[in-house]
Parts: sequence; structure tokens; C-alpha cells
Amino acid sequence: MGFFDHLQKGGAFSLKPQKNQVRKVVQTRPAAPKSAPQTPVARSPRALSSSERSRPTSNLKARSVSSDPDARPSKRSTPTRVRKRPTPEQRLSSDDDASDSDTSFEVRKRARTSASAEPDPERRVRSVKAFSEEGTRPFKMVHAIDITSVQKAGKFKPAFGAEKSREILLQYPSASQKEKYGHCVTKIYSNVLTNFLSSFYRFDCVVPRDNEDFRPIDDIVQVIETVSDNYIPSEEADEFNNETTGIKRRLRRGLAVASETQFREAVDDYNKAITRLRNSGSLAKHLDATQRISLPWVERILTQTYARTVSPRVESLRQYENGTDNVYGELLPRFISTIFKETKLKSGQVFVDLGSGVGNVVLQAALEIGCESWGCEMMSNACDLADLQQSEFKARCRLWGITPGKTHLVRGDFLEQESIISVLKRADVILINNQAFTPQLNNELINHFLDMKEGCRIVSLKSFVPAGHKIQSRNLNSPINLLQVQQKNYWSNSVSWTDVGGTYFIATKDSSRLRAFMDSTL
Repeated sequence: MGFFDHLQKGGAFSLKPQKNQVRKVVQTRPAAPKSAPQTPVARSPRALSSSERSRPTSNLKARSVSSDPDARPSKRSTPTRVRKRPTPEQRLSSDDDASDSDTSFEVRKRARTSASAEPDPERRVRSVKAFSEEGTRPFKMVHAIDITSVQKAGKFKPAFGAEKSREILLQYPSASQKEKYGHCVTKIYSNVLTNFLSSFYRFDCVVPRDNEDFRPIDDIVQVIETVSDNYIPSEEADEFNNETTGIKRRLRRGLAVASETQFREAVDDYNKAITRLRNSGSLAKHLDATQRISLPWVERILTQTYARTVSPRVESLRQYENGTDNVYGELLPRFISTIFKETKLKSGQVFVDLGSGVGNVVLQAALEIGCESWGCEMMSNACDLADLQQSEFKARCRLWGITPGKTHLVRGDFLEQESIISVLKRADVILINNQAFTPQLNNELINHFLDMKEGCRIVSLKSFVPAGHKIQSRNLNSPINLLQVQQKNYWSNSVSWTDVGGTYFIATKDSSRLRAFMDSTL
């Protein structure tokens, strides 16, 4: 299961009445941090870096709406690991770590607030095509039923303990095709009249036996939660949110009493309501007035994308190189969203992730901000998964009726790829998870700062400017003289290798100090 799959976790299928069993994902702080930080496994920040490093799941706490009947229902959400990651093997640190905390940097301790992006008046969220007649044409996507049906039969079990002959179809806000949910089972039987073997198909609502596997029922409920929270006009909200007759309440009731009939009826009524509101233009009008996509909304789409592409193939990411720049580490999505806010990234700008892994951060920037988003990765297995993610991401955005920014995923070394070298010259925000980079690689990166435009912001976990650095006659030619650095805090559950907080750095290219120094020496 992938790190975006935290929304699929939280316990197995529970059919006991419990009103608060279904709710949206919330972020909370752990009761106590681990005694010793976990460290990432060797792997490339040039390779599987910040995007794969950006594992939104493991440290988000989510409550599952489907849980094992034998499991004790949990009254509180608990932290869960979302994808099966290699066991951390080494500490990401270096001899100059101590200098990063020097007081010459601007340190701001702030309260934890919502990480969702600020409203952007220039952002156009709705995809006109997805809401048009053209949007009704079928397109390639990975259905939920594809995930459960290709898995080994023993991995899933019927959720309601009854056999049904039809799959569940779920309508998204756009005019696009419905998604197929269920588990397709082929039954072979002998026809005594013809003496031939025949087959038929059955579709079960299922839950996984292993809590780390895909949870289709959770996915259905969370889609409906997200749609009702972000697409439905206030005057229509009662049909979804009414605590007695609302669709969400009926979904919860169907799960609580183990009634597949009630659950299916609620889903069917949801589909009808969404189709009616789309045909009336209410959904499009509401989406046109939207100037930002909230973080839970972003995570729902990215979680679906990851679960259908990377999670089934996550074992291919276990090839890392110890003792090199190829070190595995993840920046989680709430942290990434905070970075977007701190750097004031907007839809008309350019974002670059140097070491984009399977593309998570690249996709998050394109979806949450709507900007042009680039990533570069050198590990071929991560690149293959990134391509799958990008394809499914486009399909998911079409389902949700959203226009993301353009995404570009480049294979190779970001110090050598011409397309990356070129885009760095016009980039507005560059993310470099250089926590485990060697000094040599950091120095090579610094030389590229000379070509970046004024005002470009470079976000890193280790500062490219030594603490206490001052412009002097003997270092006038150093590229770091062009950088104005701020040190900031990140909080617990922001990175994969530790549960405690730390610091990161935003370096802004600003030539004014160097010019002022040179003018003063004339």
C-alpha cells in the first residue's frame, strides 16, 4: 500500500453502530514522538527524492470506514504507516548540521495552521471539457475493481457476507464515466445438459484481509465526503449532510447494520443527485467560484492515483544505493503544502522538483496550485512508476472535473538534462531535498544558481549558505552571495525519517546585497 493510502487505513471493516465511525481525515499530533528518529534508506534525492519523499500518508491519521469484524473498533484515529517501505538504515546527517541552526538565520516559530494553499484569483479550477458533451467519451483509467480483481483471491473477503451480481458504479462530479467498484469473481460450473463447462461473473463488495491493502468501501465513502464538501452549493447541501436523511448518514447506517442493500441505495441516490446537479449547472457554477483546492481534497485525488499505480508495484522501489547521493527520504504533503504557502507559489508560475521520485510532489503542485510543474528523476524504476502516476493523475483530474497545471517528468540526472537546466532559468520555486546530499553535489548545484532569475526561491533541508557567511572581497565570485536565506521550522509528521520537527531553508535569489557591497567598495 502506498504512502497516499493512509486514507484507506485505520482498522478493518466494522459493522457495529458508531456514529462517528465515518468522517473526514484530520491531522493530529502524535501523543509522543519516537525516542529515536528513523532514517531513510539509501536512495537518490536526485533519484527518488522529494516526490517519493513526499509521502502524505504515513503520518496522517485517518479513520477507516471499513474494518475487520474481528477487530476491536477504534474510537480514535491512530497513526499508521501507509506503504511498506524499506527499513531505514542510516541517519541523514552530516558534520555541518550544527551550523544550520546558527542564529544568523531568521528563525520564526509559528503556530501550526492549515496548510491549504491561499486563494488564487487567477486560478481556474474547473475543466470545461470534463463538464461538456466531449467529457462523456470513455477514456483509459484504473478502476477500483481492477485493483481488487488482479490481487490474489485470498487478499479480500466479502464486506457484507452476501453475494451480489452487480458491481457498484460511482459517479464523479464531471460528465465522465462512472468508476467501477467491487471484486470480480469468475465461477466455473458444469452444465449437465450440455456437458460443457460454463462461467459467470459475480461482483462482491470487499474489504482487505490485510489493513495495508486497498479499501474500496473507504474509497467510495471518502469520494462522497469530498464531493459533498467541495462541490455542492449550500442550498443543496441538506440532501447530503442531513443527520437523519442525508446520503452520508445513510451510508454510515448501511455500514453500521451490515446492510449492503442500504449502502448500495445510498450510493445510487448519490449518483442521481450528482447527475441532476451537474445537468442543472450547479456543480460547474460552484466550482467556477472556487479559487483554491484544499489539502484534504488534494490528498483524496493523489491517494486514489497512487493506490492505483504505485501501491501494487511498490516493491520495485526497494533498490537503493548505500553510501551515495541516492538516499531515500520523504517530505509529507502537509509540509509540501506549507512550502507552497511560504514561497507564495501561484498558478501562473513554475515549480521544479529536483529528484522527483515517483512524481508525487510534481503532481501535488500541479493539482493544488495549478502551476506548471516539473520533476527530474534518475532511477528508472521510479521513473516508470512516475509515468504511470502521471497518466492516471490526468484521468483522475478529468473524473473530478479539475484542470491541473501542466506536468513534465524528465528522466536522468538533473545536472545534465538540458530541459531541466533550461527550465531552472525561469523557475519561481525549486525544491531540493538535499538532506543527504554530499558536499560535492551541493556545490555543483550552487553553480546553477547563477543562471536563476531574480526572486527565485530555492527550498532545501540543508542551507546552501554557511551560517554566518558574509560578503567579502575574497569571496566576491561565490554564487552564494546572491542568496538571501531564511530558516524556518517544520513540525512533527512532516518528513519520513523522524516524527519530530526540524528546520528547512528558503533561499531567495537577491543580487541587491552584492551590488550594495560592491558599490560601497568603489
